[in-house]
Amino acid sequence: MKILWAPWRSTYVEKVDQQEGCFLCGAVQQPEDKLREHLVLHIGRKAFVIFNKYPYNAGHLMVAPKEHIGDFDLLDEETTLEIHRLTKACLKALKEVIKPHGFNLGYNLGRPAGAGLESHLHLHVVPRWNGDTNFMPTIGNTKVISQDLFELYDRLKPVLDRFVNAS
Repeated sequence: MKILWAPWRSTYVEKVDQQEGCFLCGAVQQPEDKLREHLVLHIGRKAFVIFNKYPYNAGHLMVAPKEHIGDFDLLDEETTLEIHRLTKACLKALKEVIKPHGFNLGYNLGRPAGAGLESHLHLHVVPRWNGDTNFMPTIGNTKVISQDLFELYDRLKPVLDRFVNAS
């Protein structure tokens, strides 16, 4: 059995309960000139795309409803469809810009399932490459993310906009 260790996430997990308000709601409510600062790539009618500030890999995105919803059963059909359309656009954009070999996609629903933020569900889009797990997290307690979030934001945003507008 292989185990994926993610010790760098402890910074986020240890502080998540201390945050005031929802960071996703806070990010999506920013004025347009502050969206990059909050790593928001796209805001649609019912859902939006944001970079994960504490990524597992470069290009780790989250697609979330604009409405503060933590229960998957409460998502209406229009929101669910937009989340998945945006996810499809994210996959296309990431394939073009950073060329991953595969992806992990998923929701973490509830704290036992790994949700750091239970009250606002979000779909993780995690690019993966052959051999992207190595000795650094295990031996050095360090995860190597080879790209700056804001540099990747600037490269990915126009490509994602193109795919979103094409659908």
